[in-house]
This record gives sequence, structure tokens and C-alpha cells, in this order.
Amino acid sequence: MRTLGILAVAAIIALVLLNASLFTVAQTEQVLITQLGQPVKVITDPGLHAKLPLIQSTIAFDKRLLDLDVPSEEVILGDQRRLIVDSFARFRIVKPLETFQAVGATEDALRARLAAVVSGSLRRVLGQERLLDVLSAARDRIMGRIRTEVNTEMRGFGIDVEDVRIRRADLPEENTEAILSRMQSERERVARQARAEGAEASARIRAEAERERTVLLAEARGTAERLRGEGERQAAMIYAAAFQKNPQFYAVWRTLEAYRNGFGAGLSRLILSNDDEFLRLLRALPPSAPPAAEKPPSDQHAR
Repeated sequence: MRTLGILAVAAIIALVLLNASLFTVAQTEQVLITQLGQPVKVITDPGLHAKLPLIQSTIAFDKRLLDLDVPSEEVILGDQRRLIVDSFARFRIVKPLETFQAVGATEDALRARLAAVVSGSLRRVLGQERLLDVLSAARDRIMGRIRTEVNTEMRGFGIDVEDVRIRRADLPEENTEAILSRMQSERERVARQARAEGAEASARIRAEAERERTVLLAEARGTAERLRGEGERQAAMIYAAAFQKNPQFYAVWRTLEAYRNGFGAGLSRLILSNDDEFLRLLRALPPSAPPAAEKPPSDQHAR
């Protein structure tokens, strides 16, 4: 009976020691093993792992991308303007051993140190920039400088700062109206200048287009007149040649055309005497012209 009790106690102690020597590493964690307060090794592979019970302990660090909200603070810019800046940072713990050696086992100490570094870098970099640059597309360049500075300073803490951004940038209430008024005046001046340059360019383009239009119309009219004259000349030549072949036929044809133009629509009224020359074809057809005499073949054809 006494032996069974001893065995039961031994089994319980063995179970306790086994439980104390086994631990699990999650996929989102990396674990630092310390022995009597001194770091021994870092485990990044997820799964079940073992350690020496009682003398070794584990410290878990998150290996995901972490966010840090930096408290709002007032910053003096390079042009002596005041700006209330609300910023944030994204970082990742990449070397847990260095993080433990720098700030200990708590993540709060690391966040406090990172917030101080981000705040100091914001003040240094923004202190060399103008308000218009901070509020314009140049902000990406400014934030790139801040991120580089913060990353360089925090490298010894075992973290990698992936991004630093300004969430909001507000003017102090007492300066807002004056600054906005100056900014509005400046924007209006730029707008007036842009409109004047646009009007000048528009007038120049319109004048150039009008000149080209005038030249094109003149050339088109000249070409049209030349072609019309050429067509009329050829028509006159064709008409003269045809008229010479049979003058009587073309006289009748012209009279019939006059009848068609005058009476074709049925809306014209003419009061003429019966013996008027214009009505000669209505009274009687003209005698047919004798056929043209054929020319005798030339001597060469005859031969």
C-alpha cells in the first residue's frame, strides 16, 4: 500500500514536470526561452516544443504587423506655423532577442519607446518643412524621411518599422482663419493667372484656326472657280461643235427645252399671239434636214 502511494506521488510529480517542460508556439507568435533570466534561444516554428522545467521560462512575442497610435501633439513647422499632428506607425518584431535585451519582456515598454522616437522624428523633419508641403503631395516624401529615421533608430530594438503616417494635421483654432484666408488668396491669384494664360492661349489658337480657315476657303474658292471655268469652257466647245453639225436640230432642241421650262410645271401663264415665233413648233414641225452628205473616201483609202 505504501509502495502504491509512492508510485502515485511519483506519477503526479512526473506529470507536473512533463507539463512544465512542454509548451506550444502559435503561428502568430515567436517565443524566447530564458534560463534563470538569461536568454537562451528563439523559437519561431509553430507547434509543440520542450524546455527544462523550473529553470527555463518562455516569453512570447507577436510576429504579426502591429499598429501604434501616437498621441496628438503640436509641431512648429519650418515657416513658423503651428500644426497639431495625429500620427500612427506600423511595425513588426523581427528579432525578439534584441527586443528583450533592449526593453525587457513587455510590449508596452517597446511601444512607449517607439512612440517617443516617432514623436522626435516628426518634430525634426516637420521643423524643416513648410505648411503647404505638409498639406500637399509632398507629404509622401516627408513621411519617407520620417520612416527612414525611425527605422534607423529602432533597428537596435529588434523591430522593423514598415510605415509611419500622419492621420490628421489640423491648424490651431486661433490660426485657422488667418491661414485659410491667406491660402484662399494665394489660390485665387494662381487661378486668375491660370485663367489669363488660358484666355491668351485660347485667343491665339482661335486666331490661328481662323487664319487657316480663311486660307482654306480661299484656296477652295479658287479651285472651284478654276474647275467651273474649265467645265464651262469644255461645255461651250462641245455645244459649239454639236451645233455646227446640225444647227436645225439644236434650234428645235433649245425650243423644246424652253417649252419644258416654261410649261412643264403647269403653273405658268403666257399671253402670246398665234403667230408668235416662240410657238412655231406648236403650229407645225420644222422640215427635216437632209442627211449630211458622206465624204468620198480619200485617195489612200480608195487605193
